[in-house]
Parts: sequence; structure tokens; C-alpha cells
Amino acid sequence: MGNGWIRRSAGVRERARARSDRGPTGLSLLPWLLMGLGALSHLIGGEAPNPWIGGLGLLAFNTLYIAVVFRAFDARTREAPLTWVLLAALGALTFALAIGYGREWLLFFPLLGLAVGAVVRRGRLLTRIALPLVVAAGLVTFWRDGWNSFGIVYGTFISVMVTATILALDETVRQLRATREELARTAVEKERLRFSRDLHDLLGHTLSVIVVKTEVVRRIAPHDLDAALDQVRDIESVGRQALTEIREAVTGYREGSLATELDRARDALSSAGIEPVVSRSGPLLEPSAEALLSWVVRESTTNAVRHSGATRCEIDVTGTTERVRLTVTDDGRGPSGTAPGSGLRGLRERVAAAGGTLDSGPAPGGGFRVTAELPAEAPGPHEGEPTE
Repeated sequence: MGNGWIRRSAGVRERARARSDRGPTGLSLLPWLLMGLGALSHLIGGEAPNPWIGGLGLLAFNTLYIAVVFRAFDARTREAPLTWVLLAALGALTFALAIGYGREWLLFFPLLGLAVGAVVRRGRLLTRIALPLVVAAGLVTFWRDGWNSFGIVYGTFISVMVTATILALDETVRQLRATREELARTAVEKERLRFSRDLHDLLGHTLSVIVVKTEVVRRIAPHDLDAALDQVRDIESVGRQALTEIREAVTGYREGSLATELDRARDALSSAGIEPVVSRSGPLLEPSAEALLSWVVRESTTNAVRHSGATRCEIDVTGTTERVRLTVTDDGRGPSGTAPGSGLRGLRERVAAAGGTLDSGPAPGGGFRVTAELPAEAPGPHEGEPTE
């Protein structure tokens, strides 16, 4: 019973939220038609001349009012020409009935103001329509009923401006709410994309190293058990390090160290039978630039180990106080296929978001080359993510 009550309560809250998200509708302005009861009483009491004409006018007014206010609360029909035609007809009929009958019929002016405010909600057009309407309504009202009907003129002005203000504010609030929800969805998508890239880079490199070292263990175990045990210990160390990095990536606080990544690249290449040649020159880099270059070294080394079939891989880091350049070149065949893999595509987007460039493709002298260049004070690898 408790779970059923909770589900019913949740359902009631969801329905209430859905109704609040929809905002006011044409039904919100229908109760104001009760202001026309005075005109109906005038007709029924036999005090109005030409009661049949008055009755038809009253019916036409109610019909036009209902049509206008319901169309005014639909964004697709509010600006349609038919809505403006109906509003103009409502205005003409209101003035005709007020001039012809006066008295209680003058209360149709505030109703006309409600319809105008619902259709024309903001901007200069509202002022251009509201002020002439109030002035014209005032002239007719004073002519038919004198200064005793000043409240009708004031009510007409208030009905136009307050209705327009409230509905425009409600529309703005709902637009802001929709924008906030869209920004929240975009932030979630960006974070999901960031995490998937980090996970790809982390696991792709680590699993490649583990596979290579496992193959080494399989080859040397029958001949040199001690060396095989050393490789097993390396596998254990790599696995533990990968667990630590994944935990740090999940929390979003991982900072890459270029020196550490270069050491790991040297070890991974050597285990795969690829001669590593690593060189670095230039001033110390900002942590953000080091973190971004670490990802490039990791992905390039992973590709060299997994795809290239290379025997030699050169990693060169050069920099100045303004720019830093990383080049990874191997003498293999490079990744299969003409299009870059998802890892290189993600790196290219990150480097571009940091104000740099990343190029990959066949090297001039044969082999495969990845070149990254970025400002020495580049944003971190999770800052400035592209919003695709």
C-alpha cells in the first residue's frame, strides 16, 4: 500500500508539473465573459432597442472573443493573419454595440482589452494599438455615459497592459526554463563525450600494453622463468596504475604528466619490440599543456604498438615560451584504413579546442607521423570541449 501511495503521489506531482509547464490557456480568460451578463439583462428586460440585433451582436461578440483568446494562446496561430482579422472584427463589433446601446454594453471594452493584450503581448506594436484603443473607448464612453464611466476606460487600459505583461512574462519564464533544460542536457552530453574519450584513451593504451607483455611472457616463459615473472609483475603494475587512472578519470581530476607518459611510452614500445627514441627540449610547460600532450603521446604510442608493425618510433617534444610541438613518427604502416580512428579524432577536437592543431598521416620518408602543436598555456584536456 505504501508503494502504491508513493506512485500515486509521484503521478500527481508529474501531472501538476506538466500543467505548470504548459502555462495559462484560453480557458483562463473565459470567466471574464460574465461581464457581458449586464448586456444580456438589458436585452431580457426589454430596455434595449432592436433586441434581435442586440442578441445577434452579443452572440457574435462571445464567439469572436472565444476564437481570439484561444488562438492567442497557441504560438502557431497567434501571429496568423486570421487571428488579426478576428481581432479587428471583435474591435469593430465592440464599438458598434457600445455606440448603439451604451450602458452595460460599455463593459465590452475591457473584454476587448483582454483580447488585445493576449494577442499583442509586447513591443511597440502593443503601445500603438493600446493607446488609440483606450482613447477611442474613452470618447465613446464619455459620449454615451459621461464621467460616470471613467472606471471602464481605466479598466480597458489595465486589461490590455496587465494581460500583455503577465502573458509575456509567463512566456519568457517558460522559454528560460526550456533553455536551462537544454543547457543541462548539453552539459550532460559533453560530460558523457569527455568521459568516453578518457576511457578510450586510458583502456586502449593499457590493454595494448598488457596484451604485448602477455605475448612476451608466453614467448619467454619456457626458456627464462625469471624474466617472465618480471613481465608479469609489470603487467600487475600496469593494471594497478590503470585502476588508479580510471578512478581519477571518473572523478574528473586526472592530470597527465608528460614525463611519466614518455616513460610509459618507452616501456610499451620496448616490450613490443619497437626501438623508442625519445627527446625533449624547451622550457617547462604548464600542467594543462602537459596533460593534453600526454594524451597525444598515449594515443600515438598505442597506435604504433597495435597497428603499425614498426621497428622504430621517435617521440620529439620541442617548445618555446609561447608554443610547444610534439611529433611521434614510426617506420610502420600506420593505422589501417584512410579515416583516422576515434582516438585521433577525439584528440584533434581537444587540441583544436585548446587553440592548437593536430595532424596525422604518412610521413614524408615513409612510416606514420602524428604532429600536435598548441599554446604553452593551453586549457586543460576537459576545458573548452567542442559542442557538436
